[in-house]
Amino acid sequence: MNFKKLTMIAVLAVAQTALVIPAAGAEGANTVQPETIQGINMNAANNPDSTSNAQPGNTAGIAGNSTSGETQNENTGDNQNITGGTNGENGTSSTDNSGKAGNNTPTSTSSQDGNQDTANGTDTTGEGSTTGGDKGETTPGTTSEQAGDSEVTKGITSQAGSNQLILMMNSNKMYQDGKLFLAGQPMAVKNGVSYVAIRAMVERVGLKLSYDAKTKETIIIKDGKELRFKTNSSVYRVNGESKPMKGPSYQQNNTFMVPLTSITQALNIPYTVDQANKRVILSISTKPVAAFTVQPSDIFAGETNVSYTTQSKTSNGLQIVDERWEGKQDIFEEVGTHTITHYVQDSSGQWSDPYTVTINVLKANEPPVANFTTDKDEYKMGELVNITDLSTDDENAIVDRQWMNDRKAFFTPGPVTIRLTVTDKHGAVGEFQKTITITNETLYTEDDFNKLFIPVGDKYTFDGTKVPSWKNMDFTFTSEPATLIRSNSPETVYSEGLLYKETALGSTRFMLHHVNSTGKNEKLYVIATNTYMDRPAQITMQNFGIGGPNPYPELTGKTSIERYFQSMQDQSARQVINLAPGESKVIMTDVNKTKMKPGDTISALADAFSDYPIQYSVIMIDENKDPLQTLPYLTSLERDVHNRGTYPDSVRLIRYDEPVGSTPSRLVLGDNKADPNLIGLDGINGTETSNAGNFGVLYKITLSRVAPHTLITLNPRGGLYNGIVTVNGQVIQVANKAAVSAPNENSVLYRTGDFEQNVEIMYTPSPGSNLPINLLLMPLPQEK
Repeated sequence: MNFKKLTMIAVLAVAQTALVIPAAGAEGANTVQPETIQGINMNAANNPDSTSNAQPGNTAGIAGNSTSGETQNENTGDNQNITGGTNGENGTSSTDNSGKAGNNTPTSTSSQDGNQDTANGTDTTGEGSTTGGDKGETTPGTTSEQAGDSEVTKGITSQAGSNQLILMMNSNKMYQDGKLFLAGQPMAVKNGVSYVAIRAMVERVGLKLSYDAKTKETIIIKDGKELRFKTNSSVYRVNGESKPMKGPSYQQNNTFMVPLTSITQALNIPYTVDQANKRVILSISTKPVAAFTVQPSDIFAGETNVSYTTQSKTSNGLQIVDERWEGKQDIFEEVGTHTITHYVQDSSGQWSDPYTVTINVLKANEPPVANFTTDKDEYKMGELVNITDLSTDDENAIVDRQWMNDRKAFFTPGPVTIRLTVTDKHGAVGEFQKTITITNETLYTEDDFNKLFIPVGDKYTFDGTKVPSWKNMDFTFTSEPATLIRSNSPETVYSEGLLYKETALGSTRFMLHHVNSTGKNEKLYVIATNTYMDRPAQITMQNFGIGGPNPYPELTGKTSIERYFQSMQDQSARQVINLAPGESKVIMTDVNKTKMKPGDTISALADAFSDYPIQYSVIMIDENKDPLQTLPYLTSLERDVHNRGTYPDSVRLIRYDEPVGSTPSRLVLGDNKADPNLIGLDGINGTETSNAGNFGVLYKITLSRVAPHTLITLNPRGGLYNGIVTVNGQVIQVANKAAVSAPNENSVLYRTGDFEQNVEIMYTPSPGSNLPINLLLMPLPQEK
């Protein structure tokens, strides 16, 4: 072969190589035009990598092409394995559209940045690839392209793992499920805060996006959580609650950017930062979530019907299409621990992780055993029957006892059957009965028996018509200087307004009693105002009791007094309230703690002391209004037939030093004769008023010489009475579980022993009850 021919062959070889191998810039591949040289069809723009795969010693084999003159087909994502020829032999090629190597010879593919991937002939595209990631975005939201089998960024795979979303820093690239997605704007860092395009996050994380034109807020919702963002605001709202963000949201090129952490924190999305490879990796579970509850809490073997309430959920709006249970039973027959597991499948075919609940199946409930005994089987008429309750339950859970004929004594001869029915917390019932015999012999009359044996706090019936003929204990009284503010009119309130207003200094008592008849929910407030503008004032709350709100006036009154007396003993109501000059504060906050529904009553009784004059205002207003802001605009409500007023000397001291109890006698209270009403002024209109019944007055009664074996009772004379007294410091019901009726019912307060005694009684009329009342003292019958 002559020199000229050798030179031509060498030039042709160099020209072929130059046409096939591109310049260093990957982007330049898009501008190369198709050319045909010696039967080789080559379009660099259609080759994503524009690289050559040549085996060592290969001089004629060119990646993606054959020297045989055949055209090599190139499909995006197809993998091509090339075996290069040697010593001038033609290379061979194969194309496998399944994405797997067409032969057993591995192929090395070089990306633009020089990194290589040799795994099973997989085509790997580097950052400089002409894949759509370099094309940018022209429409809102995200777009996606299949990124081959994987993407490589500086040698680190960018393909998201299972349940991961990878955000590339300073880039609009995101990777999820093997695909590349493009955000409207790159992830940006401003003042140390990472910002993301909210629409891109919505689409990738499976959120619901909307816009509120009225509030100009962008809204995203997921799993019952609502997040609201506003442009240029460093605060966003999560289910209505304002929360700070690390930086303000902003608009850039019609893309709304928010701090990444505002979304991850509110929606509990875990993430990690791969600073070395400039990635933020979010853990996003797309699996459905199984959940359920088991009812009831107590499950008994072979007995309880068990119900299961599923609380499973899916993401991205998918439906639950299948479920699987393990260990689920409607009735568990075996005692002990049982494990129940639930799985659910969504419409994409994914199964949830297992959700497990462990229950403890109890031994079948045993009904309670009712039982009692009497100290005898045979009794005289009027003889005390002592009954001892011996009922039992395997869980000690008896919640109700119903007696029949469990009287303290019987006054008719013959057999008497006493029955007890007990019920446990599961509704199981046990019954027991016993028959005793009442003989013809009399031990006590019914009246004598009641005086001797009716328990303190219980009531009994007697002939009350004889009481007015009993000796009247003519007493004298003194007073302690405590100002009474009685707010009891209008008792029934039909519209919001100012119920009472008064200024008081020093010891002050309060009695409140009002019914809400406005037809809507209201609240009752007591507001204290320092009347001095140049000096602070102080209020010391001493005793306090409240009843209600509830629909039963007699019960609220009784409860308020019971709690008032209890606070005297335990000092639980003591509180110091400081008022700046001219300042107003709500006091007695238990009064306004609970709303008053239509028909509800509130009663309250309190003692306080102030070092300077304080103006007290009692108001009833809509439950949603601010009392301090509303007070200046309220009008005074007109009084009704009940009483309101300000009364001096509201602690009445009664002392009786004569011997008492050896013969029947009575002490009358609240009749406006023996016990005259306090006289005062209406604090709103300034007119004189009389405190009918002396409600709100605290009576301290001392009977210094009560005979041995004396019974003391409370007998109403004006109607039903339901209240509380203290006797020698003990709080006594009037009466237990029931009101006492006038004139033929008595509530037992006290019995003296074998010696003469000093007896001290504290009493205040119970709001909602009727006056007057009599305290009766009478000798006890001799015990037999």
